Amino acid sequence: MSSVPSSALKPPRFERSTALLRSPTFVIGALILLFWVACALVGHFVVPHDSYASDPLNSLTPPDATHWFGTDQLGRDVFARVIVGARDILTIAPLATALGTLAGTAVGLIVGYFDGWVDNVIGRVIDALLALPLVIVALLALAAVGASNGTVIIVIGLTFTPITARTVRSAVFAERNLDYVLAAQLRGENAFYIMFAEILPNVLQPIIVEATVRLGYAIFAVATLSFLGFGIQPPSADWGLALSESYTLMAGGAWWTVVFDAVAIASLVVGVNLVADAIQGVLDR
Repeated sequence: MSSVPSSALKPPRFERSTALLRSPTFVIGALILLFWVACALVGHFVVPHDSYASDPLNSLTPPDATHWFGTDQLGRDVFARVIVGARDILTIAPLATALGTLAGTAVGLIVGYFDGWVDNVIGRVIDALLALPLVIVALLALAAVGASNGTVIIVIGLTFTPITARTVRSAVFAERNLDYVLAAQLRGENAFYIMFAEILPNVLQPIIVEATVRLGYAIFAVATLSFLGFGIQPPSADWGLALSESYTLMAGGAWWTVVFDAVAIASLVVGVNLVADAIQGVLDR
């Protein structure tokens, strides 16, 4: 009696998960992300100093045994603020990414499935929006409605919508004339059932990849808007806001007020990009 290899019995999802866990790129990126997620969740419980407590008598103290990353111009502990600063950016960026992914997926499914005048009209609007720089659009929108965490989430999410919609639209084009879609149409299924129940599960791979890539852009966008004064507002310990408040101090030699926040932003973006690259590599196999 012939036996079937156990590997042949493993579902594709299991094989992909195993491949991800064996990928050094994914493991390194995931460890970086887990570190900052842990900082966002419990960082304020473990830091040695209150991240919001000012001490003007000890302002701009260089790194030492008491203040590991030194203090800022208000005497606040930079190490505590870097750790706690992960909370806002890791709340706003994922929510903005989720909003952009959901809205972009819905638009992409509709445009890709109906084609014709729907694609001509909405597709041209998408192309026009994609021609505009993301940061400029976000700045104009936030200047008009005012800066707050909620508006930052909505603005970044909406600016990501056309990008995701274009990706989903291309994936739907490749699926809409396949046999399973034609069979659903012959059964008399309505268009929205076909789009969301039949086509959507078959275009999840590019959506997942797009979402992970957009998360990296969202983190950078949140930090940039905060740096420009249109994102997260004081007294938050947000990294972009900290850079905005302290970058002029570099000229006076207070490098520690800038470097550690900049490294935090860079490491988080790198971690997300490593995970995104690993996921794309596994899904493309």
